[in-house]
Amino acid sequence: MGLFLKWLLTLGIWGVVIIGIITAYFAYDLPNTDKALEVSRRPLVTFVARDGSKIYETGNLKGAPVKINDLPKYVSQAVIATEDRRFYSHHGIDIIGVIRAFARNIEAGKIVQGGSTISQQVAKNLFLTPDRTFKRKYQELLLAFWLEQKFTKDQILSIYLNRVYLGSGTYGIDSASRKYFGIPARKLSVFQAAIIAGLLKAPSRLNPNTNLKAAILRGKVVISNMVVAGYLTKTQAKKALSGKIYQGRRSYSKGVGRYFIDWIYEQLKGFIGPQGKDIIVKTTLDLNLQGRIENFVDNYLKKNSKKYNVRQCAIIVMSPYGEILAMVGGRNYQKSQFNRSTQARRQPGSAFKPIVYLTAIESGLTPDSKFVDSPVSIKGWAPQNYDRKFYGEMSLKEALARSINTIAVKLSEHVGRGKVIKTARRLGIMAPLIPSPSLALGTFGVSLIELTGAYAVLANGGNGIWPFGLMEINYSSGGKLYRRHGDGTGQIIEPRHVSQMNSMMGEVIRSGTGRKARLGVLAYGKTGTSQGFRDGWFIGYTKDVVAGVWIGNDNESPMNKVTGGTLPAAIWKKIMSEALQIKTAAKKSRIRRAEPVLEHKSFWDNLISKIMSPD
Repeated sequence: MGLFLKWLLTLGIWGVVIIGIITAYFAYDLPNTDKALEVSRRPLVTFVARDGSKIYETGNLKGAPVKINDLPKYVSQAVIATEDRRFYSHHGIDIIGVIRAFARNIEAGKIVQGGSTISQQVAKNLFLTPDRTFKRKYQELLLAFWLEQKFTKDQILSIYLNRVYLGSGTYGIDSASRKYFGIPARKLSVFQAAIIAGLLKAPSRLNPNTNLKAAILRGKVVISNMVVAGYLTKTQAKKALSGKIYQGRRSYSKGVGRYFIDWIYEQLKGFIGPQGKDIIVKTTLDLNLQGRIENFVDNYLKKNSKKYNVRQCAIIVMSPYGEILAMVGGRNYQKSQFNRSTQARRQPGSAFKPIVYLTAIESGLTPDSKFVDSPVSIKGWAPQNYDRKFYGEMSLKEALARSINTIAVKLSEHVGRGKVIKTARRLGIMAPLIPSPSLALGTFGVSLIELTGAYAVLANGGNGIWPFGLMEINYSSGGKLYRRHGDGTGQIIEPRHVSQMNSMMGEVIRSGTGRKARLGVLAYGKTGTSQGFRDGWFIGYTKDVVAGVWIGNDNESPMNKVTGGTLPAAIWKKIMSEALQIKTAAKKSRIRRAEPVLEHKSFWDNLISKIMSPD
């Protein structure tokens, strides 16, 4: 017996020594705890539409610091009942919880429950990486003991509630409360508190903004846990579950305008440089118009995709001065973030012809100048018309309206391909252009935003523009960081030439290939179809709005005989009708508020004047 006790004592001593060595080894490598209350985070960037409504947030949202005493009791109770029911009785490690979790995991044959206390989770969240290693777990235990010695239980719980990640870039219960319910944490209802406590298990999967059903089911589990823990009676639980989750309408937009937001976000560093403060970015986006267009495009393609073998669509709507009012970069942002309105370069076909005709007009020709539609051959290349027929002599106005290929090529050769390229550059088209004979027929790649911007120059009377979406950048805490000033490059097309181009492009819609785009107001535009029906375009404008439409397939497979005058023209007509309707309603609203409206300026002119005015 004495020998046994001797060996037991010896093993005990060696066990203490080994544990001491391990503890010393891992404690030596512990992270610095002096900055326990500091949190590194990405600055929060909030994007708002032109009317001030919120579109999207990115970065890490951090709410106001809260203390346990500042919150309703049921907020902390919901967390404790679900995450660490013996929080106030253990000293950093819950032995009972560890044993229970171990037993359930053995029974399930996999990890289904963790035994970490709130103190351990604070240690991990503040100081350690999420790596599942013995070293990290051991350091977590050491830090949990340290936290229990340094802080009171209420302080540890406050640190936890202020720092824990709760999905959608939110850190802390106050930021989550504001993000998901639009209220500070001190105003949370019992059920709202339960939903947020439920997020601790899986912040992304149980996010109420993206999976409300799952969030509610998890919230009900938390309510049940509160009953078991003695924090709620069954009657109180039933009353909590019958309450409303959302007390009012949320201004947050679910996914609308995401292609636009990505486009703007890429530009931010160029404006503000590296900085760590939260900012609010005011954009030109018309959220109402954007939502209508996205809904229309989705439904339209569902009805026509299979019949016409068309899977993608891109749309740009802007004011004549370049403000982007709506942007559709594809059919479904969740499936593909590639922005076909700004990143893709597709052959514009005949939608490029107005640039050729403008060059000819500026070279001395007129809409009434005569050219002959007849066979033409340039070093063995012989362009054909769409119907493979020739119609003889006709005016430039008629040739553009009917989209005659041979005359467009003859015009390009007459004025010089170099001059055509210079005109394109002046209008803002920066895509590579090759001075080949087929230049006049749009056989090179160009982006939708560039080509739509070129048409906008004609819409505003000949002033050069840069398509833009940023209006202001302000610090969330107050103070202006950037405000757009200036209004383009000035007059780059003479008014008389603009008038002549409008005459010809108006005829395209009145009697030519763009008849399906007719509106109830004067409108001007041009169809475009690339070789093999791989791209369909319609770009046009009124005095107030400019819009461009492209449809096709990402793999450039042919559509089922879709030309610019069919589906693209019909889509253009619909989105222009929506844009003009919104513009008219906004104008009437301005008049009712007795705001001055200058008679010689359009609705968008007045809006631009306000945006561009000095502070």
